[in-house]
Amino acid sequence: MIAQGAGDGFRWRKGLPDLIAGAEVLLGRQSSGTPEPMEIQPSAGGASDTDSADPDSSEREHLPQRDRRRTRTIHWQVPWDPSISRCHAILTVLSNDRVQVHRDARARNPVFFRGRPRDRFVVVPGEHFVIGETTFTLARRPGFTDQVDQASRDQSIQERAVDSSTPRPGPLPHAQREDMNRSAEGVTEMAFASSALRERDFRDTRRRIQLLARLPDIVAGSVDDEELLVRVSDTLLRATPSASAVAIVRAQVADRTGTDEPLANQTGSSAAKPSDMKVLHYDCRENDLQQHAVSSRLVTTALQRRESVLHLWETERSGGVEFTAAENVDWAFCVPLSSEACAGWAIYVAGSRALGSNWKELADDSATLADRLGDDVKFAEVVGSLISGIRQTSHFQQRHLAMRRFFAPVVLDALSGQDPQSWLQPRQCELSVMFCDLRGFSRTSEMKSDQLLLLLEQVSAALGVMTRHILDTGGVIGDFHGDAAMGFWGWPIELQLPEPHQDLTASAPLVASVLAAARAAAGIRMDYATGQTEFRCGIGIASGSAVAGRIGTVDQVKVTAFGPVVNLASRLEGLTKHFGVEVLMDDVSANALQAWLDMTSTSEDSQRFRRRKLGRVRVAGMKTPVDVYQLVVPSGQHQNLTDSQIDAYQKGWDEFASGDWDSAYQRLLELPAWDRPKDVLLRLILQHHRIAPPGWEGILDFPK
Repeated sequence: MIAQGAGDGFRWRKGLPDLIAGAEVLLGRQSSGTPEPMEIQPSAGGASDTDSADPDSSEREHLPQRDRRRTRTIHWQVPWDPSISRCHAILTVLSNDRVQVHRDARARNPVFFRGRPRDRFVVVPGEHFVIGETTFTLARRPGFTDQVDQASRDQSIQERAVDSSTPRPGPLPHAQREDMNRSAEGVTEMAFASSALRERDFRDTRRRIQLLARLPDIVAGSVDDEELLVRVSDTLLRATPSASAVAIVRAQVADRTGTDEPLANQTGSSAAKPSDMKVLHYDCRENDLQQHAVSSRLVTTALQRRESVLHLWETERSGGVEFTAAENVDWAFCVPLSSEACAGWAIYVAGSRALGSNWKELADDSATLADRLGDDVKFAEVVGSLISGIRQTSHFQQRHLAMRRFFAPVVLDALSGQDPQSWLQPRQCELSVMFCDLRGFSRTSEMKSDQLLLLLEQVSAALGVMTRHILDTGGVIGDFHGDAAMGFWGWPIELQLPEPHQDLTASAPLVASVLAAARAAAGIRMDYATGQTEFRCGIGIASGSAVAGRIGTVDQVKVTAFGPVVNLASRLEGLTKHFGVEVLMDDVSANALQAWLDMTSTSEDSQRFRRRKLGRVRVAGMKTPVDVYQLVVPSGQHQNLTDSQIDAYQKGWDEFASGDWDSAYQRLLELPAWDRPKDVLLRLILQHHRIAPPGWEGILDFPK
């Protein structure tokens, strides 16, 4: 879409987005962050409705009602025209390169199409509509061409393959070049060495410096990549008087740096085809409908050489003047961008001798013309370096934001300035690992089998309570397993296991893991009580030696932890179902929590969180038994264990472990009926008629 206002510089040229994902364009003077567009309701008389006014109304597509949750609105500003309302028109792409235009209900002035005010209509390439003093023209985005025969003259900017065996012209003044060839078909190719361009002085230094001084403001005013490319293309057109068109392209091109093979001889994947390329943005000096196709061969050559390349068409050959005059093009150069964030990107500029001031005498002097264009190539390289730097910075910022999804800010701050490849390497360390599983997922998923997206949102919200507390306490999100999540502490920041009389703080990984589990359990429980979620949770915590870091195969890796302690945490999470509790932890984690509680007896958490030893168990797949503790988190209801009840269970367990099952049975019966851990012991006691079996070791076995 091309917008052209009444004043000098009042124009832009923007590519309509692909609306398959539900995007649409809101046209107006409104800045980003505007309200959603409003479609105008047809009038009763239908005077301005397309059903009566549009001769092509039978072909008009009536789009379904937009789903606000899935629609992304793109805002296009037209700041120079006061006749355009802040929200004036809605543009929606239809099939066959058509665009549907709806006047927004908040628009004060009409939209003129085919000389009449219209509220809704469809435009095709070549047509335009007018708002105030601004004309909006729909034009097809130019494509690529690699045609070389004379019958394809209607395809603009065609190029002939370069024959490396042809004689080279004499040296170029002021410009160093690595390679310059002239083909028998009338095309001269020149490659510019970046080092030589850096040493080159501009002929019109003052004007170039003024343009370069504007670049920071141009960049600062760009809200996204599209706006940046629009402004950069306009700057390049202003800086290159002889240019007729500028394009920013992206291509998949194999590297052939260091080879001397002519481009015409390339085969297979080494030579890019037009289908492998995409025009990211295109702009031209005149708002006509003639689109200059981009030479895929020139783009391929520049990207493979990693240097700027210039092509000149000879005007003295038969048919040359007619061809270039018709297309207004007899030269083109391509500047590749070098950063990782702009891989395969290039700036493509095409123009004519006829557009340059006092350049007509250079028509037959390719060497001098190439030298003159060296200034424009250098300026384009400076602009390309700016684009590369901006997008590379944005790329790093996106990576940083992505890392924050795995690591807490305190971890990222501690690791700033270090090589990520080194500290992501897996290494053995002491970890505290947590597994969290949602209870009720199977039942809820069966009931909502026809609403899976809604189920996913509910699961994500419930797990979000857990992941938020993991990150807030300096942990790492290790993995997701459907309705379960895993987090761990102690990597990449080292975890110190507690020693006698060691001072512990809430930021110590061992304590942080337990506090995160307690707060997450309380949060999920509260959401369940208030009806915000249909899930409860089970959490297992274990601490010990493991391997953490970037773990996986040659095909895919992820940041996670591996080792027996990870398996133990997973088994403890599973045991929460048997004991009917929310959080279970091993003795290392429980002892660290108790040491911290003893040190901070006046803190709020020390008053809320307590531990209770439930017994000594042997979990599935492991031979060594472990002491298992419940993290007692007050629920805010009447079902809260008192200290005396916790002591009663402890005495009952001691009697149970020693084999005095009759005394244990009587003591456990004194606990409240809603306390489910005691039922595990009572059930086993009754199965053996209150008599411990022969060889009893005081260990509860939980096989698979």
